[in-house]
Amino acid sequence: MTGQADRKTARTGREIAARDGEEIALRANDGDWIVTWRPPLTPPGGTRHGSAGLCVTGDGGIVLISQDGEHWDVPGGRPEGNETWEETLRREVLEEACATVVQARLLGFCRGACVAGSQVGLVTVRSLWRAEVELAPWEPRFEVAHRRVVAPAEVVDHVALADGLARIISRALHEAALT
Repeated sequence: MTGQADRKTARTGREIAARDGEEIALRANDGDWIVTWRPPLTPPGGTRHGSAGLCVTGDGGIVLISQDGEHWDVPGGRPEGNETWEETLRREVLEEACATVVQARLLGFCRGACVAGSQVGLVTVRSLWRAEVELAPWEPRFEVAHRRVVAPAEVVDHVALADGLARIISRALHEAALT
């Protein structure tokens, strides 16, 4: 695995965005994983694991959600039934962030392969989107108890990520023209 200094630019200290197909090693869910960024042309092989969105408000902020008010993430989740990638995004954003997706653009995919641990051999694929949203009044539902809006430049600093996933989020921010 690359060292912390290797993943950050010397000038800014910001995470370097993942390159297409670049293998990034990380530890998550009691296992060792290799994650890669894939362009939006065709979903890579693996189990469909859902959709997540960089939800952009009318004033250019990014919506984050949290279960505990300390660990933040972008809205997203797993598909239900035969939902498409975009249908999953729209439902999850409404459920988790009390926001309606007005327009969505697929940015790419994150593919994760478990190489050691209890889930060894599992390969998951998650779609990542730029979603223009309209916020409804905040009414916490399901597992999400908190919502906040931050500037795009603050997303990577606020989101609780396994080591290595910050590079995937940095790439999504770049693809969404938010950096």
